Amino acid sequence: MHFVITPGRLRRRRPHGGRWDAALLSPVILTVLVVGLAFSTPREIAFSRLLPAAPALAAAMWPVLPTLLLGAFCLLVMISLSFVYTDLGTPYTAAAIVAVTLAAAYASHVRLQREETLFHVRLVADAAQRVLLRPLPRLVAHTEIESLYLAAQEQARIGGDFYEVADTPYGVRMLIGDVRGKGLPAVGAAAAVVSSFREAAYDEPDLTGLIHRLETSITRHSATFPAQDLPERFATALLVEIPHGSGHIRLLNCGHPPPLLVHRGEIHVLDPTAPSPPLNLATLIGDRYCVDTVAFTPGDQLLLYTDGVTETRDRTGEFFPLSDWMRRQGPVPPRELLDRLHRALLHYSGGRLDDDIAALAVRCPNNGAQEHRA
Repeated sequence: MHFVITPGRLRRRRPHGGRWDAALLSPVILTVLVVGLAFSTPREIAFSRLLPAAPALAAAMWPVLPTLLLGAFCLLVMISLSFVYTDLGTPYTAAAIVAVTLAAAYASHVRLQREETLFHVRLVADAAQRVLLRPLPRLVAHTEIESLYLAAQEQARIGGDFYEVADTPYGVRMLIGDVRGKGLPAVGAAAAVVSSFREAAYDEPDLTGLIHRLETSITRHSATFPAQDLPERFATALLVEIPHGSGHIRLLNCGHPPPLLVHRGEIHVLDPTAPSPPLNLATLIGDRYCVDTVAFTPGDQLLLYTDGVTETRDRTGEFFPLSDWMRRQGPVPPRELLDRLHRALLHYSGGRLDDDIAALAVRCPNNGAQEHRA
């Protein structure tokens, strides 16, 4: 089961309707099959002894009352069989049906309580994630920006993918990243980075100073809340700055998957010219940061994403070919691009996402909007 978070929408995804209905009907199908065999086969085979299996199976997917009713039906069937075959051992089978039905009803009650608790835990986890990933405005300084977050929440698990956008005096600044690990510790580290970005993006005049602030924040957080499951908590991060009316963008990539740029109809993978250390690893491998400048003209589109996109696998284990997929999309608005990406990832993986996914689609404003902003 997956929870899908897009701006203004939260929905609970359930298995395909046909397969889910077939699973719900399986206790009925089993009952009909056993009853048919019990009446149509010689009494020596005694298929009637399988009747307790039907309410036992129902406990796994039915509420309490239908489970009890199915058990009562099986008991009536067994009593009816006793009038046809007098030596079936009806008292023993009937006692087994009653005992299994009562146990199944209790198991169904416990299961429903746990499902309700788990669902509320997932809602709390989703609320925490939405505080971290608050909805973004679709227009920031006349720049179109759309976001996508897909949470693969197995057992109420949430991840450390994060993003943020700020309209600062130095231009539109964007952050996207991924904390190593899962669960609340990863979310705590991501919250420390995002909170620092929301403050420092307006104060630091260059991206190098901004990344130093983020590095300091995650280092302090890791020292205050050490991770017991990981020897070193770190995060990949990508900073993007679109100066007002400049016609270019600046990028600082700290171990993050390279963004894709659609420039004049061609796809460019924006690999950094020199590697920069992931957050919280600067003290180990050095704090030399590289800022790249790339042309970003009206009509160009930029796709930022976390590694959950490119590491999505199909049934054969092949990774999702993001660059090839982008080449087939053509010029589409950012929202439509992300909606297509969402559908493509679910289709490619067969609906089984193994990692959280975050993405930002950005389209450069036209000249008129840039001049008005300038």
